[in-house]
Amino acid sequence: MFKKSIGNMARNNETDTSAINIIRQGTDIVGDITCKGDIRIDGKLKGTLNCDGKVVVGEGGLIEGTITCKNADISGSVKVSISVKELLTLKSTSNLVGDISTNKLQIEPGANFSGNCKMGAVVKGIESSNDRKGQEKTA
Repeated sequence: MFKKSIGNMARNNETDTSAINIIRQGTDIVGDITCKGDIRIDGKLKGTLNCDGKVVVGEGGLIEGTITCKNADISGSVKVSISVKELLTLKSTSNLVGDISTNKLQIEPGANFSGNCKMGAVVKGIESSNDRKGQEKTA
C-alpha cells in the first residue's frame, strides 16, 4: 500500500503533455504563454504563445502577438507573426493579418490572409537568382 502511494505521487508530479489547455471565451490574457501540450484559445490573448503541440484558435478567439508551435488550426482572428513547424490550417472563418513561416499551409475557401508567407524547405532543382550570380556561361 505504501509503495502504491509513492508511485501515484511520482505520476502526479509528471507533466501530462496529452492534456489540452483551454482559454475560454470571456477570458482576456495579456502576457506570455508557454505550454508543452496542445492549447485551444476561444478568448483573447495579447502576447507571445510558445507551444510544443497544436494551437487551435476558435471562431471567437483573438490573438495579437507572436505564435510558435508544431501545428495550428485557425478559425478566429489573429494579428501575429506565426511560426509553425509542420502544418498551418486556416479555416473558412479565419482572419489572419501578419507573417507566416510554416512547412505546409492549408487554406480553406473563405479564409482571409493578409501578409507574407514563407513555406517549406529548399526545393531541389530550383535555383534562386542569387545562386546564379557569379556563374557566368561562356560559349
